Amino acid sequence: MNIEAFFKISYGLYIISSSDGDRNNGYIANTVFQVTAEPALLAISCNKNNNTTPMIQTSKKFSISVLKQDMKPETMSLFGYKSGKDVNKFESINHITGTTGVPIVIDDSVAWFECVVKQEFDVGTHILFIAEIVNNDLLNNDLALTYAYYRDNKKGVAPKNAPTYIDKSKFETKKEEIPVSEKYKCLVCGYVYDSADGDEESHIPKGTKFEDLPDDWVCPICKAGKDDFEKQD
Repeated sequence: MNIEAFFKISYGLYIISSSDGDRNNGYIANTVFQVTAEPALLAISCNKNNNTTPMIQTSKKFSISVLKQDMKPETMSLFGYKSGKDVNKFESINHITGTTGVPIVIDDSVAWFECVVKQEFDVGTHILFIAEIVNNDLLNNDLALTYAYYRDNKKGVAPKNAPTYIDKSKFETKKEEIPVSEKYKCLVCGYVYDSADGDEESHIPKGTKFEDLPDDWVCPICKAGKDDFEKQD
């Protein structure tokens, strides 16, 4: 399986937030997409191990903050790599409370959506929520942050709970094979055929052993046949 192919699928980066009434929590997500226009439905995919997931399941509501391209690294660190079990993520972040009571992060955001869950689906490691937008706003016209920009320009990787997280150890990595070098010298002109190099002029690929050369192959210099070659130690 070619891991690089997955990086050709386009994603944005967002903060998904919810509340259980007593506390707020949120996390960085890259799986948000519009399902329908009328009614306006969005879908998100949440890891079952994420502390925000049971909040959404219980409250049936959440917010989406669309992150801007030049967001502060502190915001990514807080919502992407720290657990709500250990820190109050909303203690130091600028946010508002939506009509449904969920927190909405406006720091480092270009737009936000407040949603009410209509359906949920168990998809193994994640829960897929489909929700209707009940409120939203455009905060500014800054460029939105994409996962491709985050990965290529900020050298970031998806957190372990993200749907796009890839455990590279589970994929078999093909090691580049170094062709074995076996040399045969032409006794007529002195040309040396090296199996590691092949013969580009005759379209013989690198790594082709001398004994595997076509019977009609000839020396590229003097056109002597294979019988006029001698193996070199």
